[in-house]
Amino acid sequence: MFPIIRKEILNDTVSLIEVKAPYVARKAEPGQFIILRIDEQGERVPFTIADFDRDRGTVTVIFQIVGQTTRRLNQLGAGDALLDFVGPLGKASELEEFKSVAVIGGGLGTAIAYPQAKKLHQMGAKVDMINGFRNQDMIILKDACRESCSNLYIMTDDGSNGQQGFVTQKLEELLKAGKHYDAVIAIGPLVMMRAVSELTRPYGIKTIVSMNSIMIDGTGMCGGCRVTVDGETKFACVDGPDFDGHLVDFDEAIRRSKVFAKEERQATEHLCRLEGMNHA
Repeated sequence: MFPIIRKEILNDTVSLIEVKAPYVARKAEPGQFIILRIDEQGERVPFTIADFDRDRGTVTVIFQIVGQTTRRLNQLGAGDALLDFVGPLGKASELEEFKSVAVIGGGLGTAIAYPQAKKLHQMGAKVDMINGFRNQDMIILKDACRESCSNLYIMTDDGSNGQQGFVTQKLEELLKAGKHYDAVIAIGPLVMMRAVSELTRPYGIKTIVSMNSIMIDGTGMCGGCRVTVDGETKFACVDGPDFDGHLVDFDEAIRRSKVFAKEERQATEHLCRLEGMNHA
């Protein structure tokens, strides 16, 4: 069993749990993920590693409450435990060559972009971080991100935090002002990562995206997380999740992301007939 030692509510739909998993923490690196299972009846669900502490032997996961499993996970707290917590899986992000980087997080993608920015900052790179949210109430990890970069820009769709616009608008503004980046790392919704990749293409800036595709086993056997990169089939779980954003077939990835939309909706809407019954 893997004890939950801390839980934090980040906003109305996003929560954080810190899990005691010393063997995972010992090897974890930014860009990798774990697969957890709540109990014997639970499904195996992948989550990107948001943070880790080798000394304490803990791994932090941040998740959005969108389906049955994440609702159940959100009902747990410090003192509870998970049955399975497997990892680290996937290839660690290769960040050593970069000296000046723009790290972009869209919505929950900020939780995945944060460890990238943190490591780059610790390595001495100059990091500009741009995070985008629908509104001020959805902003997460503001203080943690500020400590992990040289400049932090937070954009909201409605301007409720004083900075209205998309992350691409801020990135374009910085590029036109003469900012030079060795690389841009974009993590978030597929449409956002596609927009960032198209923006950086004419500048010739290396652009890395994290393809969090539909995943089942997480070891490359099922093929569920396949993504086309430069005309070749890759598996996000073993070949990624980081890929060259200028080579990813985003149109295909967006179509595949909607394959199980109906089933996901049914799982969310399903109510067991036994729930709500008086068993007195």
